[in-house]
Amino acid sequence: MSSELLAALKDLEREKGIDFDVLVDAIEAALISAYKKNFGASQNVRVDIDHESGEFKVFTRRVVVESVADPKVEISLEEARRSHPDYMPEDVVENEVTPKDFGRIAAQTAKQVVVQRIREAERDMIYDKYYNQKGDIITGIIHRCENRSVYIDMGNTEVCLGPNEQIPGENYAPGMRVKAYIIDVKKTTKGPQIQVSRSHPGFLERLFELEVPEIQDGTIEVKSVAREAGYRSKIAVWSDNENVDALGACVGPKGMRVQAIVNELRGEKIDIIKWNEEATEFIASALSPAKVVSVEILDGERGAQVVVPDYQLSLAIGKEGQNARLAAKLTGWKIDIKSESQIDQLIEALRETNQGRDDWMEEDWDQESWNEEEWDEVQSQDAEEETTEDLPAEAPILAE
Repeated sequence: MSSELLAALKDLEREKGIDFDVLVDAIEAALISAYKKNFGASQNVRVDIDHESGEFKVFTRRVVVESVADPKVEISLEEARRSHPDYMPEDVVENEVTPKDFGRIAAQTAKQVVVQRIREAERDMIYDKYYNQKGDIITGIIHRCENRSVYIDMGNTEVCLGPNEQIPGENYAPGMRVKAYIIDVKKTTKGPQIQVSRSHPGFLERLFELEVPEIQDGTIEVKSVAREAGYRSKIAVWSDNENVDALGACVGPKGMRVQAIVNELRGEKIDIIKWNEEATEFIASALSPAKVVSVEILDGERGAQVVVPDYQLSLAIGKEGQNARLAAKLTGWKIDIKSESQIDQLIEALRETNQGRDDWMEEDWDQESWNEEEWDEVQSQDAEEETTEDLPAEAPILAE
């Protein structure tokens, strides 16, 4: 060990970001492992490295006891007091046993342990760094593209952007700088696994935080986000400050803020909705850009029936139901959209059904009344017959 090696370790600290003391501890562990393997496997030893000169010393450690059972790890009280009279039982006596030359095998063992410890320390550092950034946006440069997967170089590690986490229709090429949203960070045997996405709704929310200072400082709150990556998104914002226009702040001067986000998402359409505590108002706003005539909350279920003008029906539903689907995700309500003419037809059909039912009930009541009168007459006749049958066959002759 020399001062040149210590200087190299400090260079590693600057390059890899691993603490110098961690590297020194790794080397000490390596030297202990090498010494036990080649010079005394059963001994308890300690390695001390001078941080200035780089010189190291190896010490055996033995516990002071009254009766020695294992002389390699224990020393008698009498023997210990020969070197120093103040030793007491349970004290530890150290003696320097630094070998003159560890040899090639010992050096190779030390090298392997050092490399392993450095790798583990580097993995832990990467895990801690990105675990604390979970839910945030990171920026990297595309290193390569293989089998529809995009590998992004983050400087100290590489992350994979899978096919399902990419924006549909977006093209990627090596050397391109991209942003991604960290979904999760896990520890694996091959190092930390960082899962990133560009299609996650959280990515849109974090982009608004980057572009809108009022969201960063908490003046404006993002209530909910609904997104179909690459096509259309809706975001609901709200502010309890009456002097702050939440929609205007998110759009920005001449639309600059929202346009920057649209450019990052490669032209994805974004609807910014003002959140409202009143469900009917929020649902009506969520169906933007369509105009809503009325919203009725359905009893017994978290659903709502929305009425729109005839010419706005296709706009409210959207292409393949996209606008209505996003509005339902944004609000958390099941939304049934009808046009005014459809509602009129339903009302007319219901009116005809009710009229037919009234006519049927009236006819049915007349028939029942007629049957009841006839039934009373039949009942009277039966009663007379029963009375006649109850009389004895021969009546008694009364004496005059």
